[in-house]
Amino acid sequence: MNENERGARQSATDRADSWLNDRVGVLVALAATLMAIGNIKDGNIGQAMARAQAKAVDAWSYYQAKSTKEVIATNTAEQLRFQLDASANPTPLNRQKLEQQIAHYSDEAHRYDREKDEVQKQAEGYEAEYERLNVFDDQFDMAEAAFTVAIAMGGITALTRHRLLLAGAAFMVVSGFRHIAGGRVDADIMQSRTHPAPVSGEAGGWRRCLAVDLFHAEICLCNRWGGLSQCGRCPDSERQ
Repeated sequence: MNENERGARQSATDRADSWLNDRVGVLVALAATLMAIGNIKDGNIGQAMARAQAKAVDAWSYYQAKSTKEVIATNTAEQLRFQLDASANPTPLNRQKLEQQIAHYSDEAHRYDREKDEVQKQAEGYEAEYERLNVFDDQFDMAEAAFTVAIAMGGITALTRHRLLLAGAAFMVVSGFRHIAGGRVDADIMQSRTHPAPVSGEAGGWRRCLAVDLFHAEICLCNRWGGLSQCGRCPDSERQ
């Protein structure tokens, strides 16, 4: 083999190595960039999940308080009925007062029972909100794992010069991106909504709104009154 042939082979090898290094560099940079973006979005989802979980805990605590008040009001009404029945000859004034008190505590018990059901719906709505967000959180966790594997495979490719590993790294980048794209939720694709019943019981009252735009790192988790929204992310369509 003469010097010219040896130089030509070396030049071809250098070009192949440069081609491979360029692809590995671009692939690793792309995977690292997408992983950084995914971490930001995953952090936003995690914060929204923490808020939903905290509100669910508060709502269930409120439910327990309503239950306790209902039991107290029911027991008080029963004691007053027993007191009225045990009285031999109560005066008309005393009978009237006892009957008024019995009616008052009975109404209070019924009111607490109604409000308890409304608070239960609200707590279950927050729990459903948490579960829906958890799906998106899992998507970003899988994406981060895929990008990490892609970066590792890119480094091994640079050392071993095996192009098959480069194809595997590219596949992992595409897989990670699909998980990120699968976590995008907005008004044009899909929305996660929750409508806990308002404790006030007013018709057409407060409604929960959840709109997540993961590509723009925006999460709307607000209240709506009728058709009015507290943010610009909620659609104008009527929510049932």
